[in-house]
Amino acid sequence: MTMTAGRLGFAAMRTRCRIRAVPRPGGRTIRDMPNHDFKSPRLYLDTDLVAETPVPATPVQANYLLNVMRLGEGAQVLAFNGRDGEWRCELVKAAKKKLDLVPRERVRDQTPPADLHYLFAPLKHARLDYMVQKAVEMGAGVLQPVMTQHVQATRLNTERMRANAIEAAEQCGILSIPECREPVKFNDLLDRWDSGRRLIFCDERADAASPIDTLRALPEGPHALVIGPEGGFSADERERLNAADFVTAISLGPRILRADTAAVAAMAVLQAAIGDWRQG
Repeated sequence: MTMTAGRLGFAAMRTRCRIRAVPRPGGRTIRDMPNHDFKSPRLYLDTDLVAETPVPATPVQANYLLNVMRLGEGAQVLAFNGRDGEWRCELVKAAKKKLDLVPRERVRDQTPPADLHYLFAPLKHARLDYMVQKAVEMGAGVLQPVMTQHVQATRLNTERMRANAIEAAEQCGILSIPECREPVKFNDLLDRWDSGRRLIFCDERADAASPIDTLRALPEGPHALVIGPEGGFSADERERLNAADFVTAISLGPRILRADTAAVAAMAVLQAAIGDWRQG
């Protein structure tokens, strides 16, 4: 069982993500946010969650819950594992130095994982942490690092990436942890690409046409989004992307965006145009 703590974990330590319904003329609103519990601490547990079946906390976990967060016996937290939905758990002291989390009630059923694949050239640590967290918050279901010609970071810690993904899921009420894949070389990625999944290519050299219009003209189907490194894609990489039948290039406007900023901007545009931000 794993439970993130300290720098990477415990959603109660930060403000949760919230989406409010926006009124429109005629009394209509844009997709109401479900009435989730945003106040209770929320934890990812890598173990089965079954009603009334205690989950032993490790000494580190027990210390964090009892001494750092100052929760007493009988306090309640929310727990999820990406499989069994979300559970309200009670803290029970099994012994002087032992703590159990006892699932008492399932408060949310498990939802399907997000289907959007997010492909990116790795950045240096702090900015990569930020980008991974924001991608998860924006609805990425797969995180795929891609080693491009101008990539900044030639090594990537997949466990660190997963820890950041878990933290983002804890904070924002997400029930599934995105799949965190090992890095792949750019050409190998395209050689093995499933042509049934449309790849949205954010081309920094494309004309500043409306990306919304371009995306809305696409047929229905699964999608992936690829963001290049700080130095941009090489000429050869851009040529190969633009030549592929399964690739659609979009512009992110007239300004130069850093890679982590471009990730948030691109995912917002995609979700608004063809993703789960649409009313329905």
